[in-house]
This record gives sequence, structure tokens and C-alpha cells, in this order.
Amino acid sequence: MHPLPHRYVVNASVRPVGDVPLSTDGVRVIESAPPKEFDGPGNQWSPEGLLTAAVADCFVLSFRAIAAASKYAWVSLEARTEGTLDRIDGKMRFTRFDTHAKLQVPEGGDIERAKKLLEKAELTCLVANSLSSERHLTVEVVSG
Repeated sequence: MHPLPHRYVVNASVRPVGDVPLSTDGVRVIESAPPKEFDGPGNQWSPEGLLTAAVADCFVLSFRAIAAASKYAWVSLEARTEGTLDRIDGKMRFTRFDTHAKLQVPEGGDIERAKKLLEKAELTCLVANSLSSERHLTVEVVSG
């Protein structure tokens, strides 16, 4: 890892109508738009979806790093994260992120250790740790 602090720069530009291109050096441009819940088209990534995706992505990448450092063998990990947006004290904000993780381990793998590593990944996810929202993790570990 590079020394801290790290800085991440993203460029966004918008016109009165149309999608919002998001760019950063060396990475392909993605486009966003309001979600259908805010009368957007619902066919693009939105800020709300990108934030929820960041929580899910950070969780799985944290697990991958922790499992590698722990020399824990695993086959695959699927995570489904649901972000809940609500109005609290007159402000809209994400109040909760629920992540369901399904980890496949090799036959005979240590399931209890897998659960502990998944919980550690959830606790060390820097994106989720940067948010004031409630978090909930459910895990499912399957062997074979």
C-alpha cells in the first residue's frame, strides 16, 4: 500500500439535460443519471447506486485481501448490498446498508474461520467506515 493520505479525484460535468460523464485519469468514463426514484431514466448508474456499489465492492475486495493475508483458501464470494435512503430530521440520507454475503469454500474448508474473516472484512471496509449509516451483514458459507 502507498503511504497515506491517498487522494482520489473524479471529474463530473453536466448540462441542463442528459447523462453525467464521470472520469478520472487512466480509467474509462462511466455515465450516471438520476435513478427512477428521482424521476430519472433508471437505465444508468446513479449516485445512489454508485454509493451502494462502493460499499459492496469495498466489502468483497477487503475480504479478498484479508483472506490472502490469512492464507485462507476460498472459491468464490457473492455479495448483495441494499442501501436504504430515507428522510431523517428533514434531510435525505442513507440510513442503512444491508449486505448478504455468500462464500463458497473448498470441500472441508473451515466454515467458522470463513465467517470470522467475512465479519472482519465488513468491519475493515473503509468505504462503509466512512459513512454514518447503520450496517448489517448476513453470511452464508457453503462447502464444495
